[in-house]
Amino acid sequence: MRLILCTCVMVQIVGLTLLLTLRTTATADSDMTLTLTSSAFENGGTIPEQYTCSGHNESPALQWTGVPGGTRSLTLILDDPDAPRGTFVHWVVYNLSPTAKGLPKGVSATASFADSEQGVNGGGVIGYTGPCPPPGKPHHYHFRLCALDQKLELQAGATAHQIEAAIKGHVLSSAELVGIFAR
Repeated sequence: MRLILCTCVMVQIVGLTLLLTLRTTATADSDMTLTLTSSAFENGGTIPEQYTCSGHNESPALQWTGVPGGTRSLTLILDDPDAPRGTFVHWVVYNLSPTAKGLPKGVSATASFADSEQGVNGGGVIGYTGPCPPPGKPHHYHFRLCALDQKLELQAGATAHQIEAAIKGHVLSSAELVGIFAR
């Protein structure tokens, strides 16, 4: 009788431990937050000159974590809301793979790369154009990453406005990294 009782108690303890482990794992997965970082600068920090029009004008390396389950593609838009004539778009990338972990520095200005597309920036060209504010106060450059529940049906060279319209109602999560630059 004692053996049966001990066995039942052990089964209940093992079952409870397994249930708690599964619940903790599920909670950890659902609590993942999309995070965007750069090895070139910290959030709220100064963007190094090499990534601007005063330097090599190359895109900085970006990394992200916490892409939610069900993500079918990622988009990235870099803009400057402090621009004198209104928000200026510096970079548009869309249909990034949901398994991508980031972008290397110096992404080529080609329309398509690694199964992704680059759009037209505020200068009317495809690819990255670095911060280039007029002399004076610092400008804030917003790198915005969105995880989407679909791949966008847009041609290469789409604009930020086209992408923003296409992603409405499809954003699973988003993250932002802000860099500052002044000349």
